[in-house]
Amino acid sequence: MRQRKSVEWTRLDNASKIFPATCGNKDTKVFRLACELYEAVDAEILQEALNITMDYFPFYKSILRKGVFWYYFQTSDLHPVVERESDPVCAPIYLDDRKNLLFRVSYYHSRINVEIFHALSDGTGALWFMKTLVYHYIRLRHKEAFADQIPEFKPNASISEKMDDSFGRYFEGRDLDILKLMDNPNKVKLVRTYHVRGTRLDENRVKVIEGSMSVKAALGLAHKYNVTLTVFIAALFIYALHKERPVRTKNDPVVLSVPINLRNFFESETTRNFFSTMNIGYAFGQESSDFQDVIQGVSGDFQKELTAESLNQRLNQLMSIEKNLLTRIIPLPFKDYSLRFASKIADRGITAAVTNIGQILLPEEFKRYIRQFSLCSSARMPHISICSYNDRLSVSFSSPFQETEIQRTFFEFLSEKGIDIEITSNL
Repeated sequence: MRQRKSVEWTRLDNASKIFPATCGNKDTKVFRLACELYEAVDAEILQEALNITMDYFPFYKSILRKGVFWYYFQTSDLHPVVERESDPVCAPIYLDDRKNLLFRVSYYHSRINVEIFHALSDGTGALWFMKTLVYHYIRLRHKEAFADQIPEFKPNASISEKMDDSFGRYFEGRDLDILKLMDNPNKVKLVRTYHVRGTRLDENRVKVIEGSMSVKAALGLAHKYNVTLTVFIAALFIYALHKERPVRTKNDPVVLSVPINLRNFFESETTRNFFSTMNIGYAFGQESSDFQDVIQGVSGDFQKELTAESLNQRLNQLMSIEKNLLTRIIPLPFKDYSLRFASKIADRGITAAVTNIGQILLPEEFKRYIRQFSLCSSARMPHISICSYNDRLSVSFSSPFQETEIQRTFFEFLSEKGIDIEITSNL
């Protein structure tokens, strides 16, 4: 007698809901974490490490299904298989007519890649998966070196904590009037912002130009301006975008979308999505174009937006819209249409994006095997992604366009300030 398999369903968290509705060939909503080693990757050992890692992340065996009112995750028996890299960077993962896992693991020479569809996880959650995978790979690859003592590596959380829907946990339950929310006098007014134009790459590929440099040198430069590294990179990105834009657009503000890791403000160990975003910008038509002034303006925006009160209010507003009865009873095709429309409206107020997932930590004994980590994403507009490991800072430019003047201006500024940069590209 055959036993019926138990199938578990999980709702998408608040931030995940937009990704299935808005993904496409021009923006796959896929991001990549990469780990570059000092030696070639052994595919069999990487597969063994992946098998072990999956025991700690059973949620990663989920596939995405369509319901009447919402998308949902469904458990599957699919097993991920390590592949030699052959697809373009951040190629599509979720296709609504296929039942496949929402991530892939590949390798190329000395690099291990993990690519993830954003509905499954955000950068911080994916990083925990990547660190676990790399830990087990190096532990297995160098058994002899660790024969006496295996370096300690504790999982961040239990499996239930990793699967936590932290948006739902911190929603205060205030059933705010959706019509009042839409008519909120304090809502951000959409203004005409500068949009980068250019020649799209063939087959909607993403151009990735990565600059690697010393963390200490970059931090030292940021501290000369009395700001954090994230503020410094964001200000320099805005400055480079302004320097390379057509004169006729000089009065349009340059605005960056910046993801905020809510785990820094609300206690959570989830590996699912738990982030919000804020917009920071600079109005060159009204303000000085001196770099020092740009930095001060950007720093002020960060201080104003990054408060627990502001983020808590934002979280409750988003959850109230999701929980509203009117929103819940709308069939999925109409929700998809509404989310795509809302995404296009929001994009009108954004020039580019910048993401910083911070410093990556692994056991000290692994430093002799790992050269650096990097992060990049699919891009419907220019996007900078930042991470660091040991003393290697990776700044990756993703762009859908062939032109590279903005990237050149950005890295030339750093080089002229005395920072040595190693540049690599996928095209």
